[in-house]
Amino acid sequence: MRMELQRIVDRVAARVKRPALIEDRRQRVVVYSEHSGVIDGVRRSSILRRHTTPEVIAWAREIGIMEARQPVRTPASPELDLLPRVCVPIRHQDLLLGFVWFIDEAEGMTDDDISVVTEAMSDLSLALYRENLLGELTSQREAEATRTLLVDSPEARREAVRSLLTDGLVGSEGQVTALVAQLVVAPEDVLDDAARLALEHGLVATRQWIGSRETLHLVRHDHGVLLLCGGRGAGRVAAVDAATQLDQALRGATRGLTSVARIVLGVGDTRPRLYDSVLSYQEAFQAARVGVQLPALGPIVPWSELGIYRLLSGVDARHLDVARVHPGLGRLLGDETQQVLLETLETYLDLAGNAHATAERLRLHRTTLYYRLQRVELLADTDLKDGNERLCLHLALKLGRLTGQYQPSQ
Repeated sequence: MRMELQRIVDRVAARVKRPALIEDRRQRVVVYSEHSGVIDGVRRSSILRRHTTPEVIAWAREIGIMEARQPVRTPASPELDLLPRVCVPIRHQDLLLGFVWFIDEAEGMTDDDISVVTEAMSDLSLALYRENLLGELTSQREAEATRTLLVDSPEARREAVRSLLTDGLVGSEGQVTALVAQLVVAPEDVLDDAARLALEHGLVATRQWIGSRETLHLVRHDHGVLLLCGGRGAGRVAAVDAATQLDQALRGATRGLTSVARIVLGVGDTRPRLYDSVLSYQEAFQAARVGVQLPALGPIVPWSELGIYRLLSGVDARHLDVARVHPGLGRLLGDETQQVLLETLETYLDLAGNAHATAERLRLHRTTLYYRLQRVELLADTDLKDGNERLCLHLALKLGRLTGQYQPSQ
């Protein structure tokens, strides 16, 4: 089917004497003719990445290409490095399948040129309909199998692995590492269509960088999943490299989207079999959740490096109460004037009760440090010489960070 589309687009481009590019209805590049002459940044980027950026998609949809039933002449956009274009919608029985794009610079396309394109619409729409149908069926099979890999049912997961191997969607049943991408929006907001599209673009771009048969991806209601299946994605170093690549791809895809405040990637531990994807996914999901709550951890959060947060992130939300761990510290957390005491206490406990190291870290005189610690003991009704008390205080502070009850400056 792809060859048939290529022949048609090459024939049309030759007749109108200008390069043509076909996108599907999600504005992913399907085929394009040989290019010569003028080209802008958007066309160059689309060919290299095989998809259009969210900013260009938003620009095109504002012009009305999704509703168009006739050719549309679109203006230039210097901000996007985009020249004037002619966009011809491709429809099959009024179902929008995609678009043919021509750069309309210099002499511009005449009405006769556009008629040549519209005359080819019957063949073009049928070929693209068949291509889309095959592509959608493959994508649906892959998405369904990937979704099934992330459930608890052992038999369902075994069947998903068999399906992926039989259909040739993955190369082998080797090691697997899960990455979870979380686009952080305002607390009262949810991911909008533009953000979800950017999320998918970032996942697809990273799959192309790694290799499509070594990866699987899925966009869920509030996050994206990338599974590294054997090959380059098998080891921990490779997983971190893939996470770095995904982070860069998502930053590019979300540039200009004001709804996205931050990007966090959780990295699960590597598991020996594709069947065990759910275990790595659960770790990556929890790591991303912790990263959302604790920006100081950075944009990439490996599960293996979370320390005590591995335990705390799995605690039932109904029991995430600092006062249950240490009532005295719970009272201190409710008093904003005591923030400096809490930060001093946390540093002291992080450094295993080493007063000298704590004073150096906080640039305090030792007398000032001891005074603050004594104030903590008095106000929180605790004894820092008691190991059990120190454990409870330390746990309560980390839990406070995770729940947002404790928000230190560092």
